[in-house]
Amino acid sequence: MKYEILKTCGRAKRAHMETVHGTIETPVFMNVATVGAIKGAVSTEDLDEIGTQVALSNTYHLHVRPGDRLIHDMGGLHAFMSWKKPVLTDSGGFQVFSLAGIRKIREEGVIFQSHIDGHRIFMGPEESMQIQSNLGSTIAMAFDECPPALAERSYIEPSVARTTRWLIRCKAEMERLNTLPDTVNREQLLFGINQGGIIEDLRISHAKEISELDLPGYAVGGLAVGETHEEMYHILDETVPYLPKNKPTYLMGVGTPANIIEGVDRGIDFFDCVYPTRNGRHGNAYTHFGKLNLMNARYERDSRPLEEGCRCPACRRYSRAYIRHLLKAKEMLGMRLLVLHNLYYYNHLMEEIRDALDAGTWREYKASALERLNSGEI
Repeated sequence: MKYEILKTCGRAKRAHMETVHGTIETPVFMNVATVGAIKGAVSTEDLDEIGTQVALSNTYHLHVRPGDRLIHDMGGLHAFMSWKKPVLTDSGGFQVFSLAGIRKIREEGVIFQSHIDGHRIFMGPEESMQIQSNLGSTIAMAFDECPPALAERSYIEPSVARTTRWLIRCKAEMERLNTLPDTVNREQLLFGINQGGIIEDLRISHAKEISELDLPGYAVGGLAVGETHEEMYHILDETVPYLPKNKPTYLMGVGTPANIIEGVDRGIDFFDCVYPTRNGRHGNAYTHFGKLNLMNARYERDSRPLEEGCRCPACRRYSRAYIRHLLKAKEMLGMRLLVLHNLYYYNHLMEEIRDALDAGTWREYKASALERLNSGEI
C-alpha cells in the first residue's frame, strides 16, 4: 500500500491511496454492499456508473450465507460479485454485538447465535481474519468489541483493553495468512479500530496504544450508536490527533452529509453508512439542500428531477412525480432509482470535497455546503 497526502487544510486532508485492487482518492465514501450487493437491485455496473470507488461488505453476513469457504473457492469476493475495485470487509464485530440476542464474551472470542437460524457460532480474532482472508478483500477490519457509546467506564475500560489484545492477535494471524499459498489476496491490509465510548482519556490512550502497532490504517469505531452529534465531534477532536496522520483514518458507520463534512474537517479519510440506501428504499432522496420525502403529497405532480443539475441515472430521465408513483405502487424500480440517486449524491459529494481541498477552498466550501443543507430549499 502507498498512502500519500496531497493537500491539507487544518486537520482536513486530501490523499491518494494505492492498493492491489486499484487507487482510492480520499476523502471517500464506501458504498455498503453488506452481502456482496447493494440493497435496491444495484449492480456492480451501476456502481461504476455512479462513481463508486470502494464497496464495503460484511464478514459476519457472508460467513453465515453463502459461506466464506464457498466464496474462497469461487476466487474471492471480487470475482464472486464481479467487482474489480477495492473492497473493505467489516470484521463482523459490530454484528456480533448488535444482532446476536444471546452471546457470551470470552478472552478467546465470542459465542453467539446466528440471526438466521439460531445455530451457535464462535468468532474470535483468528476466525474473523480467516473469514476475511477467504473473502480476499482489499482491506480487512480487526475484530473488536463494540460497547454501547453511553456505557459506563466500568464496562468500557476492560472492553477496550480486550480489543487491544484482540488487535494484536488479528495482526499476527493476518501476517500468517498472507504467507499461505492458497490465500486469495496476499496483499490484504489490516485496519485497527479505536474504541472507548465517549470517554476522552480512554479514547486517547487507546489511540496511542494501537498506533504503536504500525498498521496500514486506523478506524474510529463505536460512534453514531446513541451519542449526540456534538459528542461524536468532540471525541473526534480529541482522538484523531493521536492516530498516525500519515495513515488513512476511517470513521465507521457515519453518516449524514453534514456528519461527513464535519468528519473530513477533523481528519477522516474513509466513511460508510447505510443511510443513502436504506433511506432511498423508504422514499427519501438526499440533495445539496437536505433530504426530501417523496411520499409527501406535494410531489404528486412535481415534474422536476429529484435535484436540478444532478446527472445520476434517475435525475437524467425521471420526474419526482413518476418516482413517487412507483413507490406508491410498490414497484422495485422506484426504490432502485432512489438508491442510485442517493449513492451518486454521496459519491459526488466526496468528489466536491476533494476538489475543494485540491483548490484550497475547503473552509469556504464547508461553510456554504452546511448552509445549503440546513436551508430546506427543496
